[in-house]
Amino acid sequence: MDPIQAILLGFIQGVTEWLPVSSTGHLRITEQVLGLTVPLLFDVTLHVGALAVILLFFRKDIKIILTALVKGDFKSENGKLIPLIIVGTMPTALIGAFFSNAIEAYFNNFLPIAGAFVVCGITLYSSRVGNERKENMTSMEALAIGAAQGIALIPGISRSGMTIAIALLLGISREKAFKFSFLLSVPAVIGALGLTLYEQHGTLTLVGVGLTEIFVGIAVSLVVSYFALKLLWKALAGKKFHLFAFYCWLLGAVLLALSFSGF
Repeated sequence: MDPIQAILLGFIQGVTEWLPVSSTGHLRITEQVLGLTVPLLFDVTLHVGALAVILLFFRKDIKIILTALVKGDFKSENGKLIPLIIVGTMPTALIGAFFSNAIEAYFNNFLPIAGAFVVCGITLYSSRVGNERKENMTSMEALAIGAAQGIALIPGISRSGMTIAIALLLGISREKAFKFSFLLSVPAVIGALGLTLYEQHGTLTLVGVGLTEIFVGIAVSLVVSYFALKLLWKALAGKKFHLFAFYCWLLGAVLLALSFSGF
């Protein structure tokens, strides 16, 4: 990998990380087209930039939540999010621990990734029928959203798309769905990075990925993902979130065509 390729992958990661179109799926496609054999660790490392954006974008909420955690305050609005985030993280952690290697092995060509994009599109489009009737979230709803986040380990299934869509279908308001989805991503990204670093440390050096490529990729991902996050909120607030389904369907159809043509 050279710095130009790292910039390209960082850009794609930044654009697709928060938009509901699956960053992992796009990275797998790009790497295959470029003929790159990139360890999962590099893809996960690019999430550091996106994580920094979340910490910046929700810095006030995170500060209040951490303060509530230290004080043991679970009754305030942000304090109530603490047990919900913990509950939501549990299915993600279990799915990642037991199925990540199988997912990595199976979703390594265009055909299964195409199917995942189609499924993602169906979920996104179905969110338009959600009835925003409540502000508060139950533990079971947090568990369902966490399971959706875990399923998004599949390339072609968007993490933000699945979690926000499921929240909307459960009747949770758009603002709450947006906020909870991205606060829930913080422990997921940190956990994925830590686990992958433990399992694959040293693999980047073996395939010729150096510090320059890593830092360039993260920097580009950080800048681009900030604007992608703002775009997502604009689409969600304008009730146009479900329209991303058409992109997922189109990309899924293209991948199916390429797969059947022997690409």
